[in-house]
Amino acid sequence: MSLQLILEPGRVIVGNAGILVTRVLYRKQGKDKKFIIVDAGMNDLVRPSLYNAFHAIEPVARSEEDELIKADIVGPICETGDFLAADRMISNVKRDDLLAVMSAGAYGFTMSSNYCSRLKVAEVMVKDDQFYVIRARQDYEDLIKGESIPPFL
Repeated sequence: MSLQLILEPGRVIVGNAGILVTRVLYRKQGKDKKFIIVDAGMNDLVRPSLYNAFHAIEPVARSEEDELIKADIVGPICETGDFLAADRMISNVKRDDLLAVMSAGAYGFTMSSNYCSRLKVAEVMVKDDQFYVIRARQDYEDLIKGESIPPFL
């Protein structure tokens, strides 16, 4: 009997191994719902905005007494599609807490963009208790590289 194994290496190898770490900027109470605004946006992980993909979101530092709330986790870009999760039960996080957006390894950086002139995030590899920056965060020089101002301006 012959067996042929077909798989998508990117997702199989790194999909669940990668996370997007984001910081809570502030919280906002709307008329009907709560919002947790974070520093990661749809340009960093477009899958939730693009096709409503689900990514578990967990606090990096957990507390035994975590109260759960229902909130939208949204980015800092002024777009209605700038969200990482809608109507999600999540720990009652506060400003400067870190959140881990799970299963972002296969599609995070590869689908990221400089939308609204936002810089692409760094990529960090972790092994045991060590970490290694494997792709530096973009800076503004990277963002405008190759651009020029015509002489008539």
